[in-house]
Amino acid sequence: MTEMNARHQALLDARYGAEQPKPDNIIWTPQVEALLNHKSVRTFLPEALPDGAIETMVAAAQSASNSSALNQWSLVAVNDPALKQQISDTVARSVPVDRIPWIEEAPALLLWVADLSRGAGITQDAGREPVVLDYLDSFLMASIDAALAAQNAAVAAESLGLGIVYLGVMRNIAKQVADLINLPDYSFVTFGMAVGLPDGARISSVRPRPAQPMVLHYNQYEQGRYRKYLESYETAYQAFRRRQNMSDKTWTGSVIESATSLEYLGSRNKLRETVIQRGFKLK
Repeated sequence: MTEMNARHQALLDARYGAEQPKPDNIIWTPQVEALLNHKSVRTFLPEALPDGAIETMVAAAQSASNSSALNQWSLVAVNDPALKQQISDTVARSVPVDRIPWIEEAPALLLWVADLSRGAGITQDAGREPVVLDYLDSFLMASIDAALAAQNAAVAAESLGLGIVYLGVMRNIAKQVADLINLPDYSFVTFGMAVGLPDGARISSVRPRPAQPMVLHYNQYEQGRYRKYLESYETAYQAFRRRQNMSDKTWTGSVIESATSLEYLGSRNKLRETVIQRGFKLK
């Protein structure tokens, strides 16, 4: 096996685990290698971001596809330590922990905003009413665009040697964080992202994903096919947790808990109410 083939095999073994079937026809490029090597980073060095890092990430984010070229997202980059700590403390009160160390350690907390406020303002300045923004699709469109932009930014950050972790828990405190960063109506923090220089001494490994037949369908959705791959993914999932000295937990158990336990939601069981208060009518 050549050195390149060995590297590619190592990437696939990490991404899917040794226990699962893996695709044998990957078209390898440097970008594909970098994407397969992605991992969430929750431990950061106490160093500032390189000058220009956030602007580079935003340029990459603005290069993502967006719906009808309407540019319906914004980014609030929180690098003020006091404000970042206040947001972290507020999040911690919404979950059963005392603190969120990866928010505290990261030099910047990026808040990705589904932002229809510009469109609303431009429309109202023209003497018209933005009635379409009251519909669910407008909220969904802006949220999707924010996610596409953020993923481009994440890839750019990793190319700079930075690490990131997405923070869905920002939706636990949707109302509070909107107040803390002075969001206008028709805008909403979809999720956060902690970014910084990874601490190599504490960094985790690549987390395995399900085998491709569990998620990939051609032409027709093959209902129930995932069941054939659950056991092998469960083995890979638990092997990863053992290597990381994580608690004994199954993937299927996590799925069931996320579908049945309101504690999993944090404060998000009232999210619809908060979103409507933010100006989105969700008709």
